[in-house]
Amino acid sequence: MIRMEGVKKGFGDSPLLDCITLSIPRGTRWGLVGPGASGKTVLTKLVCGLYRPDEGVIRVDGQDITKLGEEALGPFRKKIGMLFQNYALFDFMTVAENVAFPLRQRGGIAEEEIDRRVHERLRAVGLAGSEDKAPSELSGGMKKRVGIARATIARPDLVIYDEPTAGLDPVTSSKIYDLLRAEQEATGATVVAVSSDVAGLRAFVDRLAMLYRGRVLYDGPSDTVGDADDPAVRQFVRGELEGPL
Repeated sequence: MIRMEGVKKGFGDSPLLDCITLSIPRGTRWGLVGPGASGKTVLTKLVCGLYRPDEGVIRVDGQDITKLGEEALGPFRKKIGMLFQNYALFDFMTVAENVAFPLRQRGGIAEEEIDRRVHERLRAVGLAGSEDKAPSELSGGMKKRVGIARATIARPDLVIYDEPTAGLDPVTSSKIYDLLRAEQEATGATVVAVSSDVAGLRAFVDRLAMLYRGRVLYDGPSDTVGDADDPAVRQFVRGELEGPL
């Protein structure tokens, strides 16, 4: 679904991603971890076409998006659902209007169908009856679930979750991961999840990659990352104080 070859990205004189080469299989749940400021969110924005690489090629669903102009990127982004780290809900819209936003942006869908799909999505994430609430009336976990409903309502081929459990308690985090797993199994979408919750993410994804200082130190099965050859990877995922990090 995603192939990155020799991708570099920096801001000013600071290189952030250095010669990234990755393959993310279609229909898999793929996780990304790494210390703060290692380039995780930048990598997801490159995949969405929100940033352009300084060098390299990025193919999504067989399409080289580095060659697309802004006009062509619009239709391409319709294939992608995104849960942003800070929710990114519109505070001037109700919950239902936030969830309906991707469908209304696309156009050509009857309001009755939009309403039906909004109610179905909110029921699926456990928020039936919250349609008319404002985002300010919701808890952090509820806002995450609204974000998930919005990210998945258009049935995208690729869904990106940026810190889906950040700031949530362990029980709510487990519920969010259960929700994401059920959603992916129902649709078969390719999922890319970025999280600082290494334990929770490992239990959710099939494959895991670790970024450190702009390079990929590990890309493989999530259940074997704790025994990786690289000592920096082992230290990070085990949360050990002693080591090269």
